[in-house]
Amino acid sequence: MAEIVLVRHGQANSAAKDELSYDRLSDLGHQQARWLGEHLSATNGHFDNVICGDMRRHRETAAGIGFDSPQVDARWNELSYFALSAALERKTGAPHPGDTGGFITHVDEVFSHWKADGLDDVPETYANFDARVTAALEDAAQLGGRSLVVTSTGVIAMVLRHVLDLSHHGHMKMIVQTANTSLHRVERLHDTFYVAEYGATPHLDAPDRRAARTHY
Repeated sequence: MAEIVLVRHGQANSAAKDELSYDRLSDLGHQQARWLGEHLSATNGHFDNVICGDMRRHRETAAGIGFDSPQVDARWNELSYFALSAALERKTGAPHPGDTGGFITHVDEVFSHWKADGLDDVPETYANFDARVTAALEDAAQLGGRSLVVTSTGVIAMVLRHVLDLSHHGHMKMIVQTANTSLHRVERLHDTFYVAEYGATPHLDAPDRRAARTHY
């Protein structure tokens, strides 16, 4: 059996207007990661493998949890949402969303066009994103034991889409409800993946920390 615990990075720079500016944790994001590290240490903090994408927010989150030297694998990197959003605006005129409500509608439209190869000049196709995430998941399972993977929302949602065979609508629900530093546990038994846990935030469930639970 292989157990893979996926962690979304801590809150990043949510006021950013481009990928580079977004790719750093906020002060709260650093605190979320430290709280998660404390929780894991107090419960079951041993991992046979620790992996993260090579984005700054992934590395900072891993370090905050307590892992300064994770195995870095760029296949766990997030999709380039700002680039996809710009491509959608060129195609339809739809601007990048300015609030959470707008994002929920916007992400559905972005993915609908992207999945249909309807966006031009994007960093990667939807099919390539799907393939790299699926391959990274398979390789993590091949390592065996218990693995911690620090990654991003789009990647986690793609893993769940793959494991649960989700519809487009179900896939979009996963994207908009993935909290910062949330835990998602996938197990591989007899060559089949199963979701054992989704969206857990035990380190943020105390009443005095609930305001620290963020999605953006």
